[in-house]
Amino acid sequence: AMEGGRSPGPRICEGDCAVLKRDDVFKAVPVLRRRKIIFEKQWFYLDNAIGHIYGTTFEVTSGGNLQPKQEVEETTTETKEAGTDNRNIVDDGKSQKLTHDDIKALKDKGIKGQEIVQQLIENSTTFRDKTEFAQDKYIKKKKKKYEAVITIVKPSTRILSTMYYAREPGKINHLRYDTLAQMLTLGNIRAGNKMIVMETCAGLVLGAVMERMGGYGSIIQMYPGGGPVRAATSCFGFPKLFFDNLHEFPLSKVDSLLSGAFSTETLPSEPEDNALLEEESNGLTDEKQTSLQEAEDESATEAAMEISQTEEQETMDINAEDVEFKENKEKENKENVREKQRKQWERRKKLIETAALLREKNADGLIVASKFHPTPLLLSLLEFVAPSRPFVVYCQYKEPLLECYTKLRERGGVINLKLSETWLRNYQVLPDRSHPKLTMSGGGGYLLCGTTVVLDKGKSDSSSLEALKVEEPSSKRCKVQDLHC
Repeated sequence: AMEGGRSPGPRICEGDCAVLKRDDVFKAVPVLRRRKIIFEKQWFYLDNAIGHIYGTTFEVTSGGNLQPKQEVEETTTETKEAGTDNRNIVDDGKSQKLTHDDIKALKDKGIKGQEIVQQLIENSTTFRDKTEFAQDKYIKKKKKKYEAVITIVKPSTRILSTMYYAREPGKINHLRYDTLAQMLTLGNIRAGNKMIVMETCAGLVLGAVMERMGGYGSIIQMYPGGGPVRAATSCFGFPKLFFDNLHEFPLSKVDSLLSGAFSTETLPSEPEDNALLEEESNGLTDEKQTSLQEAEDESATEAAMEISQTEEQETMDINAEDVEFKENKEKENKENVREKQRKQWERRKKLIETAALLREKNADGLIVASKFHPTPLLLSLLEFVAPSRPFVVYCQYKEPLLECYTKLRERGGVINLKLSETWLRNYQVLPDRSHPKLTMSGGGGYLLCGTTVVLDKGKSDSSSLEALKVEEPSSKRCKVQDLHC
């Protein structure tokens, strides 16, 4: 939808995944025609949004249609009457002359939200006595209620992580957006990398990594259970090309891969292919049989028609239908079995390919963000990472990472271990009233990051330290200890 390179941005297309935004509330939705969407107590259809540029603000008109919002110049010329303070205002619910029914009547007439807000202001007995700030707040609050304005934005890591953190933080293990940003930086995610990602964050971390890599390089997603979860990944709306170099590997098979037992599980060889061929030939003979059966049925029905006994005729028809139905069912089942086998074979093939990628043990980095204890995960997955590469582990709590830190120190093979927590505070910035927002996030989780080095299998960490202590003169000894701390 780019016209001669002059187009200001991508356009909303049918089948896209878009994000609806209203103030600080986000919701991801598929763009489909005649599909009713409910967002922030508003219902509407996205039909009219198709073809517009992402970032356009729409107004919901009658019948749930979206109309691009015309920018209205706010009248600031008249000096507003305002009180000095709010001490004399009593909230007794009697200050508004318009009743609930009056407002409903205005809405039914199709009067715009802006005008309703204006009427509410005019009919409020206390509006003039409020301070300027309180007046602004009042207008803002009423606008939110009566002006149905929605912005449609293109999904990105920032938007989706903000959305998940606000709407369903449990699904992403309370991973806050600033912590995710830290992970991408500390993990040195860039195009051309070969990354290992292990996450149980609905695919949000995977999507963030894919977005950073821009379709260049390869990603191996380690998953627990039956298959990888990628609900959030699909919200990004990546082109198909991005998924070409995305591989997955079950955690349950990691141990057998490391011990060398996995290599025995080779690709299904000829026998299964032969079985497939046999099945196909059977299928053909079955079809021949069915045609013979149909011919018999036809002759039988003709005979019945000669007798012209309608009742018998009906039962014959039903029987014939039954036979045909059964045969069709069998044919369907055969096809399903074949399809199933083909899918299994493909999955097996992919698994072998991914195993080969892992076996090279030259991954450029490792990202872990899961609900599982990080220690066993890290100790096995770090085997696949090349030396001098970064790894980042996220955990909602500090204690598991502390344990992980100690275990890694004992094992060796890593340097620059750092355990950190980012602190985030939102500020309201407005003239004369800038201050931290009253609601602040309690915690965005913890990160353990470090760099891999070649692990000297012969000696453990402590013994090499002892050796150094013996050999080095005292002045150097302090420095060595400092380095290892």
